Amino acid sequence: MERKVSLIPYQVIEQVEKANEVPKGVEMIQAPKIWEKTKGRGITVAILDTGCDMFHPDLKDQIVGGRNFTDDDNGNPDVFQDYNGHGTHVAGTIAAKQNDNGVVGVAPEAKLLIIKVLNKKGTGQYEWIINGIHYAIEQKVDIISMSLGGPVDVPELHEAIQKAVQNNILVVCAAGNEGDGNDSTDEFAYPGSYNEVISVGAIDLERNSSWFTNSNNEVDVVAPGEKILSTYLDGKYATLSGTSMSTPHVSGALALIKVLANASFERDLSESELYAQLIKRTVPLGNSPKLEGNGLIYLTVTDYLSEIFNQQLNLEKVNI
Repeated sequence: MERKVSLIPYQVIEQVEKANEVPKGVEMIQAPKIWEKTKGRGITVAILDTGCDMFHPDLKDQIVGGRNFTDDDNGNPDVFQDYNGHGTHVAGTIAAKQNDNGVVGVAPEAKLLIIKVLNKKGTGQYEWIINGIHYAIEQKVDIISMSLGGPVDVPELHEAIQKAVQNNILVVCAAGNEGDGNDSTDEFAYPGSYNEVISVGAIDLERNSSWFTNSNNEVDVVAPGEKILSTYLDGKYATLSGTSMSTPHVSGALALIKVLANASFERDLSESELYAQLIKRTVPLGNSPKLEGNGLIYLTVTDYLSEIFNQQLNLEKVNI
């Protein structure tokens, strides 16, 4: 029996011809406030997904290469065009170019390695994913972003991820969309439930936990995952929802964090050290740790703490 993996289920809310804004999710994690210091230059993010619209005006200059491991285009390894839309949307959230048009990604100067491991139907074989991870390792990427999953724990997949982490590559995965809104029940999807990955759950734009987001003890952080505007097929834009959409916010954030942290410490930090730097930039939202892990990615966490302090101070004045 052939083992299959698929896109984490997601919802297309709307497609539009044009856009001209910083998406609300990008603003929500405070990425624009970091751009004075870095926009992710020098960082390469490998996106393992359905490919990418290679000619999208917001993405074409960000792509440094890629490889197709699927059966699309008769298995031609050099054609990694997206016929689904999912991979293009993820790519835009990570690194859409800041060009005064369209949308802007979290790390608009990071580079993208497009590794196509899911076909136009959004499905693929575990072997494609595994081969894609090994290719990303060979290309010495900084971050691997995967908005995909399946119900089966495949040892070879786990081993490939462990090898990536051993090579100091940050692996970011969607937690999954099988949630029932009840944090007392656990829902697991792989590779998102492996301890070595950074598992990302979803919240809406009002910071409420998304009803569909998986809950389990492996969730590390949450990011915006509902009504997310990003790049789409044929040079267009679309609004999508799902943990697939929250994951690239974290991948992009890590591109910024890696530049900042390495400069601050004047050396290249290890994967575990960079994970610690990520967790330092989170704020709790009051949900169960099974739903939100360490909380919302908030790149200017000191600003958030100051905001909370001022709110408390004003409340005390009112009470007096």
